[in-house]
Parts: sequence; structure tokens; C-alpha cells
Amino acid sequence: MRFWLGASFTDTGHYLELARAAERCGFDTLTLSDHLFYADFASPYPYSRSGRPRWDARTHWPDVWVTIGAMAAVTSTLRFAPNVYIAPARDLFTVAKQVSTAAVLSGGRVSFGVGVGWCKEEFLATGQDFHTRGRRLDVMIPVLRELWTGRTVTVDGLPELSIAPVPDRPVPVIVGGDSEAALRRAARLGDGWIGNRVYTEEQFESVLAGLRASLREHGRDDDGFEIVAPLAVMPDAATYRRFAAKGVTGTMAAPWWLATPEEKARYGEDTLELKITTMERFAEEVIAKM
Repeated sequence: MRFWLGASFTDTGHYLELARAAERCGFDTLTLSDHLFYADFASPYPYSRSGRPRWDARTHWPDVWVTIGAMAAVTSTLRFAPNVYIAPARDLFTVAKQVSTAAVLSGGRVSFGVGVGWCKEEFLATGQDFHTRGRRLDVMIPVLRELWTGRTVTVDGLPELSIAPVPDRPVPVIVGGDSEAALRRAARLGDGWIGNRVYTEEQFESVLAGLRASLREHGRDDDGFEIVAPLAVMPDAATYRRFAAKGVTGTMAAPWWLATPEEKARYGEDTLELKITTMERFAEEVIAKM
């Protein structure tokens, strides 16, 4: 079981120290989320009962790849992934060059967490079709893989082309989302799947059954397939070992969300000191015992 640090909603100025601490504490991967802007969205947010986002205009959403590049420069083993990057809100070559460059500069420590997104306004702002985003992502992923090899490819009638720099190893593609379409996409095109909500055990069992059914449909099993599940469980090593036995390869944690009243009183509600203190406690109480 590998532990991914869910660092979304973090102040941009915290990320470098957070990455250093995550590496020191034994986290495998640091994730952050992708949004272009804040507005009074008409699009319903799919992960809250109200349909409203859980953040406001003051919440930081730094550029994913710039931030990963900066964090990679101050670490040596920690991996990075967006959860998730909304690739179809951009053009193919922007995505290809961003990911490839980050993978090269990090020494291959990047996974491509990718999804179709929910916010129509962001697609309108970038001139991309919201309604075809799933089909376009299905086409985009194989072409991205080919571009990241450095080989020459033909795209949409353009002359044969290639990009540089490219990484010296494949970038893992981890598909996010728990809709039927997302699970099929992960099974058909992905090296793994990542959840983008926190699941109760019952919810996760249902998602896992759907994912495995899709894998079987495409002639695959979950051997070597990454399954990263954010779980609504109290963190302890025995619980995570139980999920690992079910085939879960990774889980996501943001230990500061479970800070004790004493820790909050001492360090404040949303400070870097609180984040690092709770990460260190999580490392001692959970990661070290796995």
C-alpha cells in the first residue's frame, strides 16, 4: 500500500515545504487538483449534496505542472500527480508538452492523473467542446503516449511531427472518476484508476466491482494495475492492510483534516506547521507500521 498525499486546497506558498515533508515522512506521491478560475458556476459540482463547490474565490489553484516542477526541484524520490488534470479542456500539444517536460525535469517522477472534468465554464473559456470531452480524451490518451516516446506521429492531417524533450520511461496514465464511462476508460486506456472523492467502504466495494468488470471486459485484470482509493476510514495500519489485500495499491490522505483540537489550538487551523505536524504523526502511526 502506497500513500498519496492529497494536497489540494493548499496555499501555494506551502507546497515546497509540504513536498519536502511528504518525502521525509514516506509518502509515495503528492497530488494536487486542477481548476482554471473561480466563478459563480452554473455547472453543478458533482461531489457535494448542494451542487456547490466546497471552495471560494480565495482558494488557491496553482498551475499543476508549474507547481510539480518546483516541487520536483526540492525533492529526489517523491512522485507527483494531478488528481485530476482536465486534459480535454486544453489542446493536445499543450498537454503533451507540459507533462513531458515535467516528467523529464523530475527524473520520471510524474504520473498523469487525468479526467474529463465537470465544469462547462472552463471548457467555454478555453474554446474546447464540453459535450465531446469524453470522446476527445479517449482519442487523446493514445496519441499522448506516442508523442511521449519521441517518435514521429501524424495528427489531424498535420505533417509528421514529434516533440522534445521526452522522458526516458513511459508516463503512467491514471484515469480518474467513478462513472461507468470513467471506469471503462480506465480499464481500456489506463495504467490505473484513481478516485476523486472519499469513499465509504460500501461505496468503494461497488466502484471496485465495476472497475474489475470493465477490466475483464477488455481482457485485463488488476495485476499491475494501479488502484488508488481515497477512503473514509480512520487511519490505522490494520485497516489499510485489509484494503491492500483487496487489491488497493494506494490510498490518499490529508492528515491535517483529522488534526486534534490540541494540534489546532497550538498551530492554527490551516497553517503549514499544522500540516507538517499531522503528516509526521500519520507517518509514525500508520506509514511506519505498514
